[in-house]
Amino acid sequence: MPRYKLVIEYDGTPFSGWQRQLNGPSVQQSVEEAVEAFCGHAVRLHCAGRTDAGVHATHQVAHVDLDKDWRTDVVRDASNARLKRLPVAVLSAEAVPDTFDARISATRRYYIYRILDRRAQPALDANRVWHVPVKLDHEAMDRAAKALIGHHDFTTFRAAECQANSPLRTLDRFDCRREGAEIVAYVHARSFLHHQVRSMVGCLKMVGIGRWPENKVGKVLAARDRSQCAALAPPSGLYLAGVDY
Repeated sequence: MPRYKLVIEYDGTPFSGWQRQLNGPSVQQSVEEAVEAFCGHAVRLHCAGRTDAGVHATHQVAHVDLDKDWRTDVVRDASNARLKRLPVAVLSAEAVPDTFDARISATRRYYIYRILDRRAQPALDANRVWHVPVKLDHEAMDRAAKALIGHHDFTTFRAAECQANSPLRTLDRFDCRREGAEIVAYVHARSFLHHQVRSMVGCLKMVGIGRWPENKVGKVLAARDRSQCAALAPPSGLYLAGVDY
């Protein structure tokens, strides 16, 4: 069966997450139904990273097998015609070998996390940023984030329900930058644990408000103890922003 690589963007606000759920609409279900409507048979999408409820994507990658060769522009445009009422779009479709796997073949994933640290709440970016109504020290946050770069046991930043076989991960980049009215965190790694990015950002916020010293982030990492982690950052600020193969 011909295999297609899809690049997808979505606003995660109205969805229960990427993965099909019994308790609400999912991005996966929405795109599968859109593809099924034009190709005429049941399909199953496999993605690079399963995002949680409320998490967004500017560059999610998925693959799907179809029962005949379709032009890639038809796959993209016919899917989007059926997604118009939803905050989901297929940005591109590409024919790929059947050895390509959106999850297993990925060599690096890119996440960003947006924090709006101003007194007034967001009007245009509601549900797309974490609103923190006090100024944060982004330079201290950036310095503290550097303790997380490298190969570590990230148990402290791992959700209790995480299904990964090991808490060991290698973080390639963690920068916190001031960009206008926002602080944007850039986090790169081959793979992540469930809730890892949101857990780490929650700890950096404690540094940014002056509640934690910068060196505490490294200490809670070394503790390998989930109870040492700060409160989880909300899903609204998190974006899957790219995948390398």
